[in-house]
Amino acid sequence: MFWKFDLHTTSHIDQLLDREDVTLRELMEEDDVLQECKAQNRRLLLFLSQDHCMQELVSLITTEPPADLEERSRFKFPNIACELLTSDVSIINDKLGGEESLLEMLYHFLEQDPPLNPLLASFFSKTIGNLIARKTEQVITFLKKKEGFIGLVLKHIDASAMMDLLLRLISCVEPAPLRQEVLHWLNEEKLVQRLTELIHTGKDEERQSNASQTLCDIIRLSRDQANQMQENVEADPLLAVLESQESVAGLLKNMFEGERSEASIVNGTQVLLTLLETRRPGAILTTVGVLEQPLGNARLHVARLVAALLQTSAPTICQELCNLATIDLLLDLFFKYSWNNFLHFQVELCVAAILNHPSSEERPSPGLQNHDGKPLFQKCRLVQRILDAWEENDKIQAEGGTRRGNMGHLTRIANMVVQNLEKGPVQAQITDLIKELPEDCRGRWESFVDETLRETNRRNTVELVSTHNMHSSSEDDDMESPFPNDLSLQQAFSDYQIQQMTANFVDQFGFNDEEFIFNLTVCVCSQANAAAFEACCKERIRQFDDAEEEEDIWEEKEINYATQAKSRTR
Repeated sequence: MFWKFDLHTTSHIDQLLDREDVTLRELMEEDDVLQECKAQNRRLLLFLSQDHCMQELVSLITTEPPADLEERSRFKFPNIACELLTSDVSIINDKLGGEESLLEMLYHFLEQDPPLNPLLASFFSKTIGNLIARKTEQVITFLKKKEGFIGLVLKHIDASAMMDLLLRLISCVEPAPLRQEVLHWLNEEKLVQRLTELIHTGKDEERQSNASQTLCDIIRLSRDQANQMQENVEADPLLAVLESQESVAGLLKNMFEGERSEASIVNGTQVLLTLLETRRPGAILTTVGVLEQPLGNARLHVARLVAALLQTSAPTICQELCNLATIDLLLDLFFKYSWNNFLHFQVELCVAAILNHPSSEERPSPGLQNHDGKPLFQKCRLVQRILDAWEENDKIQAEGGTRRGNMGHLTRIANMVVQNLEKGPVQAQITDLIKELPEDCRGRWESFVDETLRETNRRNTVELVSTHNMHSSSEDDDMESPFPNDLSLQQAFSDYQIQQMTANFVDQFGFNDEEFIFNLTVCVCSQANAAAFEACCKERIRQFDDAEEEEDIWEEKEINYATQAKSRTR
């Protein structure tokens, strides 16, 4: 049996660490060294954080490997060293960011003559970038003391990793006051002007391209962050310089001064086009087009709150919501955000609560008690909105467009109005409100109900069983079902979909044992009901016995594929 065996395995790294003469290279040869590091293997971390190990790791990512090594294995150890240094383990971050001697080793990489090895440059950029994010104050203080830092980065701008490093300085520094301090430092170092100077006929094309791309990214990053910040936050000095007339004039001068080159014109034009981009605040690109202003989580939750308040069936709540034009606003959002089904369902719940949720037969629906629901049909123009939205959707589809995402919920709302017109505790009130509609609107509504809505309901209905000898369900309309109604089921599903996925969601998901109980009332059938049930069952069974002759399903017979294919096309 499997429990007879000791399945506990000791990591080979732990076995190596038992040796006093173990070397860093030996540990790095192990396939699971990075996994053990991220898993916080304490013995391994204590070994790696020793001074001589940290120096060797930094040396590996900043020193060109011997050229006589096989190409496949030349950068094996530098790559592993970079992954260990950027594994986001606090003891390594603290050691690397807190030891100035290690930072000096890293900085020395920039003092090499160009070109830099692109792979080592990427290791260097990734390591410094991680420190900028994790040990921000220490690293920024160190870099600001280096007067030639920006010049060295620009000297190696032909390596794309240096472009990434500059962007990390702009976008990854927190908190906001420290980020603003870094932006002012970069502006004092004339970063924008020096990048603009690189877009010049006499410069290398790779340097021009990376300088242009850096300027474009600075513009976009700065504008995006400005849109996310509060209005009282200080303006981005780099963006202000880029958008200045002086900066644009300098760029144009570099593009066309002296002998013109295609590279300088193309790269300079890219910067100008980025400056002219009209990026609308809050706009989101979706699969159905650009969403100018998202609905947002706050407005969705307010809609849920309004729906919950209406479902309390308190007349004063409905009256106050009508006075505040809340339902009118919700309907505006329903048609504006035609693809937000979470919102559509909440609006449907609101309309349903107003139309058909009376607390008793003596007390009509709060939305229509004493004609308090007039705003739904008059001020909110519910009928007109249904008709206009339907006609607009038909026009879009006729032109080859996509059916709008709120049409399913609109169909259900229209059916709710019709059902309450035909039967219900507020039938008379709704009938009067429909009669008060303008004559042309009333005619459109009647035609819509008799033709369009009827046909839509027919298409949406799938007959699952034979209706032979089945009685009308109207006699059961007044029976109260022990099961949740359709809208409550949808509400539960909607709540599940938009709930926040917290860290302990998996532990809390589902029902508690005491909650997982169906309180169903078991009805004891009388003798007459039992007889009726038996007769109904026999009637269903008889339908399958009506064939003139019984067919043996196991009998071998010739298969006519043409007949089957024809039947499938019906």
